[in-house]
Amino acid sequence: MGVRRAVDLVLKAANTKKGPLYTYGPLIHNPQIIDLLEQKGVSVLTDPSSAEPGTVLIRAHGVPPHVKDSLEKMGFTVVDATCPRVIKVQTIIQKYAQQGYHTIIVGDKNHPEVIGLLGHTENRGIVVNRLQDISTLPAFDRAVVVAQTTQDAHLFSEIAKALSTRFPHYKVFNTICDSTIKRQLEIREMAKEVDAIIVVGGHNSGNTKRLAQIGKNSGVPTFHIETDADLDPSLIEGMHRIGITAGASTPTWVTSKVFKALENLPHEGKIGWRSAVHKIQRTLLLSNLYVSLGAGCLSFACAVLLGIKPTLSMALMAAFYVLSMHIMNRFTNKEAKRYNDPDRAGFDEKFKGPLLAMATCSGAIGLTMAFFLGIKPFLILLVMSILGLLYNFKIVPGDIRIVGRFQKIKDIPGSKTFLIAAAWGVVTVILPALTVSPTINVSIIFVFIWTSVLVFIRSAIFDIVDAQGDRIVGQETLPIVLGEKQTLRLLKILLVLLSLAVPAGYALGMVSPFGFAMLLCVFYLAGILTVYERYWMFPGFRFEFLVESSLVLSGLLAAGWALIR
Repeated sequence: MGVRRAVDLVLKAANTKKGPLYTYGPLIHNPQIIDLLEQKGVSVLTDPSSAEPGTVLIRAHGVPPHVKDSLEKMGFTVVDATCPRVIKVQTIIQKYAQQGYHTIIVGDKNHPEVIGLLGHTENRGIVVNRLQDISTLPAFDRAVVVAQTTQDAHLFSEIAKALSTRFPHYKVFNTICDSTIKRQLEIREMAKEVDAIIVVGGHNSGNTKRLAQIGKNSGVPTFHIETDADLDPSLIEGMHRIGITAGASTPTWVTSKVFKALENLPHEGKIGWRSAVHKIQRTLLLSNLYVSLGAGCLSFACAVLLGIKPTLSMALMAAFYVLSMHIMNRFTNKEAKRYNDPDRAGFDEKFKGPLLAMATCSGAIGLTMAFFLGIKPFLILLVMSILGLLYNFKIVPGDIRIVGRFQKIKDIPGSKTFLIAAAWGVVTVILPALTVSPTINVSIIFVFIWTSVLVFIRSAIFDIVDAQGDRIVGQETLPIVLGEKQTLRLLKILLVLLSLAVPAGYALGMVSPFGFAMLLCVFYLAGILTVYERYWMFPGFRFEFLVESSLVLSGLLAAGWALIR
């Protein structure tokens, strides 16, 4: 939480503040984040006296109080990104230091957090990091014992017990972050179930090194790597269950790359039906052919919902439009994909020519099919295609901004999810309906809203998974605007409303009985949310395939319904 908060603060500053932007020392102990911040113009402040005054962010580890005071006196605007858990420890130390207490800190003497904590002790602080250090400690009349927030929980417990035995009047505060404690407990439990453990994170990160040491002490082969490039397949060859954990400062996208590399590893250069299925699924996903299949399936299902005869041309038109827009938008918004889905970004770069040709051809075919369906479907699809292509481009010249700071459609907070849902609703419901009805009636509007909400939920799930990369590039998707918990709560409410809407729509004669079969898609998405929230599956290749299958399921249900009827 503290690391995520610090990164969020500095990214927000990088995307909004003008003038020089610094972090006081490395923001966190992770080289990938440091490289990213350098690319965004954020420098590490090493010598404030020779730097041009600007905005400086205090790193997650915190600093001594005099550092903040001196920065402000030099003319810097200080933004405190200290982890709230670290602030809690600072507050405890400061409170008792003012009453004359000494402070004993269990931690690494040279760690930035400990240096910052010592600054609050009023020069009455001592650092210990071994059980043997207890015997050399002087006796104080009054003292408090605290821990570096990322300290080994077992070590602190042993030191605190020894101190309480020797100095029972000392006040002991277990200030280790609960996330740290939980992660250390988890790796110990994980070691009982796996053949090897991979710890992902910076080699200079104290808590990451501690996790790796705990894994090794558990007797399981443990490998500490920074990125997927450090992964040596030969070291885990023949192993079936691999545990993955990561340091507090490890970005989600780095862990995700390692996870996806491990997902692909058993199938690289292998033959057999499992490897063949994996490669086909991966190609369908990376090329966007699977999501376009989902659009065609949903179009077929919506026709059955409306009680109109589904046709292949309607389904293909929807599939070609979605395929074209998804590929085009990937190439006009490549930056976020570097973090959200490096595997897809690499695929795009490797097959750039064929993918762009496929996007152009599918867009042209979709428009041609719409033209033969009627002038209205053609004009609507043409306008949608133009707006889709303009999503990532400036729609106003120069420095002119719409409603304050918006120059692109993508600048509107949450617009991505809403526009995708609306576009899918139009192409799968409105356009097919116009071929059989000259006007848009209540039934069509009802099915349009119901379908759009279904797609909205599907898209929002991906937005939640991609939140870190979107935040990095300054794209304000729904989870960034509302927060992950609020977004998940909203999706659950929408799933309930979709479930209640079907019987109501059927009773009012707005949907066919097939609507009850479509409730399976709603329950399926509810299951996906449960899988994500309870960490039953890491958001990798298999998770993405499961989410996209929610739309393919609608087509299978419609085909089964048509056969039964």
